[in-house]
Amino acid sequence: MPKISVEIPQELLEDLDDHVGEDGKFVNRSDAIRSSIRKNLDILDEIDKRHDRLETDE
Repeated sequence: MPKISVEIPQELLEDLDDHVGEDGKFVNRSDAIRSSIRKNLDILDEIDKRHDRLETDE
């Protein structure tokens, strides 16, 4: 799996960390970020679909 580097504000990182670990929803930061990216891409696909901007295989 490729690795990337991202700079984010400290406040956002602290908010992310609130959701990571034993008491959080995610095992680690990478898991949380991957999940967030997937969700965001799904939302963007839905927006594109509503505006007939989504390419299909047809």
